[in-house]
Amino acid sequence: MDSSTAKLPIREKIGYGLGDVASNFVFHSVNVLLLFYYTDVFGISAAAAGTLFVVARVWDAINDPLMGAIADRTNTRWGKYRPYLLWLAIPFGICGYLAFANPQLSGDGKLIYAYITYFLLMTIYTAINVPYSALMGVMTPSSVERTSLASYRFVGAFSGQLLIGMAALPLVKKLGAGDMATGFKYTMALFSVVAVVLFMITFATTRERIAPRHEEPGSVSIGKDLLFLCKNRPWVIMVIAAILTLSNAAIRWAVTPHFFKYHVGDDGSTAFWFLDRTSLMMTTGSLAFIAGIFFTGILSRRFGKRNSLIGLTILNALTLLAFYFIPPSAYGTMLVVNAIGCLIAGPTPALVWAIYTDVVEYGEWRFGRSTPGLAFSVATLAQQLGIAIGGGTAGWLLHFYGFQANQQQSESAISGLRILFSLLPGALALLNGIVLLWYPLTDAMVKKIEDELAVRRRDAAPDPV
Repeated sequence: MDSSTAKLPIREKIGYGLGDVASNFVFHSVNVLLLFYYTDVFGISAAAAGTLFVVARVWDAINDPLMGAIADRTNTRWGKYRPYLLWLAIPFGICGYLAFANPQLSGDGKLIYAYITYFLLMTIYTAINVPYSALMGVMTPSSVERTSLASYRFVGAFSGQLLIGMAALPLVKKLGAGDMATGFKYTMALFSVVAVVLFMITFATTRERIAPRHEEPGSVSIGKDLLFLCKNRPWVIMVIAAILTLSNAAIRWAVTPHFFKYHVGDDGSTAFWFLDRTSLMMTTGSLAFIAGIFFTGILSRRFGKRNSLIGLTILNALTLLAFYFIPPSAYGTMLVVNAIGCLIAGPTPALVWAIYTDVVEYGEWRFGRSTPGLAFSVATLAQQLGIAIGGGTAGWLLHFYGFQANQQQSESAISGLRILFSLLPGALALLNGIVLLWYPLTDAMVKKIEDELAVRRRDAAPDPV
C-alpha cells in the first residue's frame, strides 16, 4: 500500500475511534471514580487504595511488554492485533463490572477483593488495549492519515469521557435510589455492556494493511527488541513524557470528586439540568476537550506535531496552576478556566499517539525492526505507571493531609485537596513540556522516513505469481 494512496475510509476511522469509547466506558470510570468509590463507598482507606494502585504496576511492568511481544508474534486470518478486540471484549466488560460490584465482606476481605479485581481489570485492559493501540500503526503507512486516525480515536476517547462525566454520578444516584453502592454496581454493569458492543464494532470495521517482514521463528528475541527500543531516543523521550502526562492527569482525576464534595461544596444536588457541580465540571471539560481535538490537523500542519505538542502542554500547565488561586465560591470561574485548559489540551492525545507511530517507524528505519506491539505496550505501561504514580500519590497525600471520608475536613485536608487538584498536576505538566523540548523528529524527517520505508517495503514484497 503506497503512502500516497493510503487514505482510510471515514467508516473505518469512526469504527477505530469507537474502540476508545469502549475502553473509556470502563477505564475512565476507574480513573475518575475508583478512588472515591473505594474511600467513600466500599470503605477502604485512602492510603490502602493508593498502595493498591502502585503495587498493581509491578505486574504491569511484566505484563505490558509481554503482551506487546505476544501481539507482535500473533498471526491469524484477522491479522496480528485485531483478534484481541474480539477475544477479550467480554472479559474486559466483566472485570469492569466486578471492580465496582460491592460484595458484602469484612474489612480485610474488601481489600483482598479490591486487589484481585483491580489486578484482573488492569491485566485485561493491557491485553486488549495494547493490540488496539498497535493496530493504528498497521492500518495505513501514511503519517498524515495516522494523525487523522488518532484524531478520530481521541474524539472517541473523550466522547466516552464526556459520557462518564455527564452521566456516571447521576446514574449512580438514580439507579441506586439513594444507595450509592447499588448505584455504582448497576451503572458499571451498563457501562460494561456498552464497552463490549463497541469493541465488537471496532473489530468488524477495521483492517490491517501493512504486512510484517517475514522472519524465521525465534530469529529476533524479545530482549533484542527491547534493546532496539531503548536505543530509539525519540521513543524514550515520549515514554518519559507519557509518565509525566498521566501522573498529572491521574492525580487530578482521582481527587476531582473529593475536591468538589469537600472544598467547593457539592452535595449532589442539581447545578444545571440534571448535573451536579462535579458532573457539570467534567461534562464541560470533556466538551471543550472534544472541541480542541478538531484543531489537531490545523495545528499540526501550521506548527508541526512536535512544536504543537510542546506549546499546548505548557499552556495547559498554566491553566492547572491557576486553579490554586480560584476561591471555592467562584464556581463559574472554575468552569471557564477548566474549559479553556481542556480546549488547549484537546489536540495533545491525538498528537502523542500519532507521534508514537512515527517513532515506531523511526525504529524500523533506523534498526530494520518493526515492533509496533512492543513499542505501544511499553508506551501503555508508561501511561499506566503514570496513572499508578498519580493515583498512589493522591491516595497517600490525602492520608498525609488528614483526609477523613464523609466528615468535615480539616484546614490541612482542604489545603491538600487544592494542591492535589492544581499545583502538583500543573508542575508535572510544565515538566512534561520541558522534557518534550528534547524530542528530535521534525515533520520533514518523518516524511523522509516514510518515503524511504515505502521503497524498502516495495522492494521487499514478494513478486506476484
